[in-house]
Amino acid sequence: MQAGIFKVCLVVVTTIVNHPLLFPNDDAMLPATDDIIIRKLQEREENLKAQQLELEKLLSRHEAARGNEANTEGKAAEDESTWDLWSTLSMVIFLVIEVWRQDFKDSNSKEENKEEDDLLFIGNCCHGVSLPNKTMLAIFHDQYIRATTHDAARTREFVEGFADDLLEALRSVCNRDADMEVEDSICIGSMYENWRVNRPLICDLLVPFAPPEPYHFKCQPCVTDTSIDPDKQNYGTILVCGPDDKSSGCVCDKKKLGEDMLCLLHNPINKKIENKDVNLLCSKDSNYLDTDQVMKWFQTAVTKAWSRISHKYEFDLTFSSLDSPGALRVRFKSGKAISFNITPVVQYEDSDLYFISHFPHEVPSTSIHWTLSFAVYERRFLKDFAKNLPDNSCHLGCLQIMTFLHAKQCHLTGPSGLTTYHLKTVLLHLLLSCPCTDWGNAVLEDRLRDMFKSLEKCLLEKKLHHFMVGNPKLPESVKLPEHFRLAEPLNLFRSFVLNRDLYQKTLSMFYEMLKNATVVINEYSFHLPPGPNGKHSNLPAPGCTQPA
Repeated sequence: MQAGIFKVCLVVVTTIVNHPLLFPNDDAMLPATDDIIIRKLQEREENLKAQQLELEKLLSRHEAARGNEANTEGKAAEDESTWDLWSTLSMVIFLVIEVWRQDFKDSNSKEENKEEDDLLFIGNCCHGVSLPNKTMLAIFHDQYIRATTHDAARTREFVEGFADDLLEALRSVCNRDADMEVEDSICIGSMYENWRVNRPLICDLLVPFAPPEPYHFKCQPCVTDTSIDPDKQNYGTILVCGPDDKSSGCVCDKKKLGEDMLCLLHNPINKKIENKDVNLLCSKDSNYLDTDQVMKWFQTAVTKAWSRISHKYEFDLTFSSLDSPGALRVRFKSGKAISFNITPVVQYEDSDLYFISHFPHEVPSTSIHWTLSFAVYERRFLKDFAKNLPDNSCHLGCLQIMTFLHAKQCHLTGPSGLTTYHLKTVLLHLLLSCPCTDWGNAVLEDRLRDMFKSLEKCLLEKKLHHFMVGNPKLPESVKLPEHFRLAEPLNLFRSFVLNRDLYQKTLSMFYEMLKNATVVINEYSFHLPPGPNGKHSNLPAPGCTQPA
């Protein structure tokens, strides 16, 4: 028994010591020309083999002597079975060690790769970025951005007028007693906040709609519910309530009126409408309003409305995208085209907050989840805050330059997780953190650099809070509902925490945008005054200097 244990231990120790994976042989790292070292290693290997043979001979003689003394087959059988047991156990131990080593090696390799990916961005910092100087930025803004947005006013005027006619025709083709009721459009977005740069100049309009009486919508925002997952807090659901629901808020639902008294808001004839005659656009087997059903209904209604008024106009109207309910394009006979979006929305209570069916860059998990839109509040904030800023302030110019550079970089490297809404959110936060007097046109370069620094900080921290939700610095003049102001802050960059590949791509795109900023602006700046050597004056060298 003792000899067997000794033998097993010797085999295990010898195997572990000589195993090339557990204890890697450094001979492989030696150069082939070192013949002396290789010869010594070979001699050492031969000596070890000779010593191993001698040990085996000693063990065999010891076992033979002990076998003669014992002279019993039972004892030999027991020793043999013990040897088999310990041999099997040693093999299992060896396999476990080998599997553990492989897993440990793979995990270390993955961690090293992740660290190497993160190290790629160490040293990239916008503090040392060589942005164009004040003169170049002023020339670029005056000659390119203002020239690009020159037709914005006429585009807005045309779109608003045509949208009113289209919606009026839409109301005429809908059944007032059994179809959705469409209200007047609401203008939002960059075109009406005066910072739209990239063509085409697209106007965005919201169209609130409501079900026919006595039905009504009950909006349920997720942002005020702490039990909802953080990735769903920017959404909400809309419950379609029937005539038997007492939550409409009218006094006729709470008190029994006499036979000779009628409610001026709720016609009792409408209560005779059966559910099968009303298109409530609910999701299958539920009472929740479905975004896909709403999109189909709205596209069908717009098509019918256009067929009724198309004879009045000398242009063609088509859908520019079937994935959006009201992405329309007007094409004139001259070849000029104007694009605009009319999106159906549901108003939240009596506020200016709307549940939007389809929002750019937002993909809800299910069709019953609607995206919250604070666009009306954001437009109101920018309009009111501009009253406290210096004349000809640079805050919109900074946003225009950043969105221009972002669009050009996305055209080169493809889209990433960074959107123009994120850039706008960075500006809104910066407006509250900087004094109003620091937004003069003379400090355009400084404020633009501050925006890049703020955006970089948010990207590195993977945290960009929503400007409206949970912002204690929000002015009271915005008149946001109190429970949204007191809610937990909403992180717009949470997708970067969940998706590492998207984060790496976005961070890479951001630093490429910084590096190419000067070159791109130089290329789109026209009629610069030439210097004495024939080159443009006040022109910084192209490229981006990275800090050491």
